[in-house]
Amino acid sequence: MKKSFTASEVAELLGGSIVGDGAVQLTGFAPAATARAGDLTFAENETFFERAEQSAASAILVDSNGQTTAKTLILVPQARIGFAKALALFFPEPEFAPGIHPTAVIAPSAQIDSSAHIGPYCVIGERVKIGAKAVLQSLVDIGADSTVGEDTRIFPNVTIYSRSQIGARARIHASAVIGSDGYGYVLDSGFHRKIPQVGHVIIRDDVEIGAGVTIDRGALGATEIGKGAKIDNLVQIAHNVVIGEHCIVIAQAGVAGSTKIGNHTIIAGQTGIAGHLKIGSKVTVAAQSGVMHNIPDGEKWFGSPAQPDRQMKRQILALQQLPELIRRVAELEKAAGEKP
Repeated sequence: MKKSFTASEVAELLGGSIVGDGAVQLTGFAPAATARAGDLTFAENETFFERAEQSAASAILVDSNGQTTAKTLILVPQARIGFAKALALFFPEPEFAPGIHPTAVIAPSAQIDSSAHIGPYCVIGERVKIGAKAVLQSLVDIGADSTVGEDTRIFPNVTIYSRSQIGARARIHASAVIGSDGYGYVLDSGFHRKIPQVGHVIIRDDVEIGAGVTIDRGALGATEIGKGAKIDNLVQIAHNVVIGEHCIVIAQAGVAGSTKIGNHTIIAGQTGIAGHLKIGSKVTVAAQSGVMHNIPDGEKWFGSPAQPDRQMKRQILALQQLPELIRRVAELEKAAGEKP
């Protein structure tokens, strides 16, 4: 439910300051194009500021060096960060009362904190531990010997296989699957013999996992997602992958087995990373890249097969010049009397 604040209250909550009427009442947050009286909007550059100034919004959230205007300004160090914080004020997440829905199926040995919420038709296996204020919305299945940390929120239809470890304040969105078998087979007398997948998954604190993500258990040992990592929708993480702290993995990317990714690395959308590689920290891999080699710390790669960005850009420029080069060679051949 939306809340109402004065501009001064918002500024105080965001660690900002006011220019103009701090008593103006703010009841919502909207982009400039649809803002109405009572709304707060934001502007992170001059173009956005001009639109915000012409809108019906009652106040504008801007960087501390924002321009002057007849509207009330809330000045913050970084408008984009202030935007994220302000949205949480006006659109707080729904609250879930502690308790267990009567349709939930709970194993006798499961330990569920009294402040946790277990929604309709959830299934919780033997020896599972659910932490304080955790929320399992509905149709969530938690396999035996798993743990779910405090303040973690699991959305509907999530399946968490046995022995998975989910940290505190994690968010796992609808239809994600955590701990399914890794894709491991060995050719034996003409058929594919399955390699038993006997490991597990560890998801550290403050991780967010998007809808439809699959994270495979380790063949032996753990597949691990580091603290603060954010994984977008429809990502595949294979067995024994280790993703470092505060990484971003964007939609439809796939990481093959046993690859290790450092901290603060960005893997852009539809990227495929081969197995048994080492991707360093603070690396950026551009969208639709195919990574076949190790990448050192701090580098930017793209292309398929992916290469360092400067090298790949030179190749792209050379390809763009190829039609003209072919035309010139043909003219030279004609002038020399050679058949093309």
